[in-house]
Amino acid sequence: MLAMRAVIAVQPAVDFGPGGRAAFDALMQRTPAAAGVAYEAATMGGVPGWWCRPADVAADAAILYLHGGAYVVGSAHAYRHFVGHIAARAKAPAFVADYGLAPERPFPAAVDDADAAYRGLAAAGFSRIAIVGDSAGGGLALGLAARMAQVARDRAVSCPAAVAVMSPWTDLALTGDSIVARAKRDPLLTRETLESARHLYLGQMDSKDPRVSPLYDDLSSLPPVLIHVGEDEILLDDARCCADRLAKSGSAAELHVWQGMLHVFPANLAVLHAAREALDIAGEFLRRNLTR
Repeated sequence: MLAMRAVIAVQPAVDFGPGGRAAFDALMQRTPAAAGVAYEAATMGGVPGWWCRPADVAADAAILYLHGGAYVVGSAHAYRHFVGHIAARAKAPAFVADYGLAPERPFPAAVDDADAAYRGLAAAGFSRIAIVGDSAGGGLALGLAARMAQVARDRAVSCPAAVAVMSPWTDLALTGDSIVARAKRDPLLTRETLESARHLYLGQMDSKDPRVSPLYDDLSSLPPVLIHVGEDEILLDDARCCADRLAKSGSAAELHVWQGMLHVFPANLAVLHAAREALDIAGEFLRRNLTR
């Protein structure tokens, strides 16, 4: 981690505007492909994306992956190899959705696309669906799970089997104490970059709208939730407060705070032992809940 920090220190700041998309994708595409996983461009529920298909998978089970990037950058193509490692560990095919990005497609495009992709998987015959995501995609995953759990009461779709998120952005109002307390320790994110991305995505909409900030949603009906977060990131309290809300609502929540780790550290699986260990934990969690 010290070596990573040294490298990050001499790199340009992460650009979460549209102009930073190529650089962000190039960074994510450094992840090596997972052994034994096939990749295929596809569409689910009218939403484009990529399938990551391990050779040995559980019947009728699938993962919907919602990528990070502050609702402005990131793509399914760039994330496919990283998600392939999760799919291989979970022994389930994963669909990475290319949900609409701001400012071209502001809120509620990402929310609508996430809903459509989930319904598309259900319509395709997957009876057990786990929702996984990182950063903005982690917040999107938790919000989607809350909505689908409510819809499942009317038997319109099946309730998600599990949710696994990494460094989720759950509070776009940026009220967590760690926004300030971890500011000097987080080399990747700042309040200013998050505020800028939030403006591109939400405009003048309410940043506490439960559809974009699941911290303020009804979390009482969620399936088991796994949360990984780094100790040194400004979104630490987004994870901790969400886990606390889940526990108080009676939902099963498993929170892992990783010492010295940064935002979405599991993506650095080629470098960090902790990243591989976190993915092993997530894979076992998903496999267990997808095969019940």
